Amino acid sequence: MSTLPRGGWTLLHASAVVRDDQALLAFGSKGAGKTTTALLLAGRGAQLLANDRVFVKVVGEQLRVLPWPSAAAVGLGLLDALGLYDVVRERLQAGEQLHPTQHQDVTDALPAGRREPLWEPGGKRERKVQVFPDQFATWFGMELATGGRVAALLFPCVGPSAVPDVVDGDRALGEADFMSGATEDRYPDHFGLAPGTNGGGDDPARAAVAEQLAALPHHQLVLGHDVQANADFLAELVGHL
Repeated sequence: MSTLPRGGWTLLHASAVVRDDQALLAFGSKGAGKTTTALLLAGRGAQLLANDRVFVKVVGEQLRVLPWPSAAAVGLGLLDALGLYDVVRERLQAGEQLHPTQHQDVTDALPAGRREPLWEPGGKRERKVQVFPDQFATWFGMELATGGRVAALLFPCVGPSAVPDVVDGDRALGEADFMSGATEDRYPDHFGLAPGTNGGGDDPARAAVAEQLAALPHHQLVLGHDVQANADFLAELVGHL
């Protein structure tokens, strides 16, 4: 993994699914709905590629993507809303384990049946369930992708009473959509990368990726708290892309 930025790969702050080798990338800040979008689509037949980070590189005339091979963070509330909470709890009760980076408060909450979000002191960051990548397949029955070609960008935003829809807007990619040693808050830059990289790829690679991403279709979405309505909307949207 540490050699990828040295090979021209860039690390994006995005979730991703793949259908017929076409990758859809979901961007946004924490809580925007990246993970929700990816997991709902994965539950509707798409292959899950990445939960929060994805490697991307210009290869010929395509943007190719690879998964970030680490734990995926899913909040207790989202896990419950997606109907996956009881699966996790039953697996843990049977003696299976989640990723060791998980906070002890979350580990204690699951057998106790606590489903509401857990927050760090100060309430700025949610403590989440840390899922091994292969557990999305073995526990949740989702198919995993090993790569794909970027076809479109999604920019979700969740509103409690919103009706899922495509909305007008001029959202474009910014620095926060690219991971770097300076912005990485979960996996600090311990990778031993060669000089000239910042944990998310070198400047020429990032510029090349940004240029190609800017030319692809952009779709701003609003999602609500009705999981079924969100899933139906996303499935229909992807079917037209």
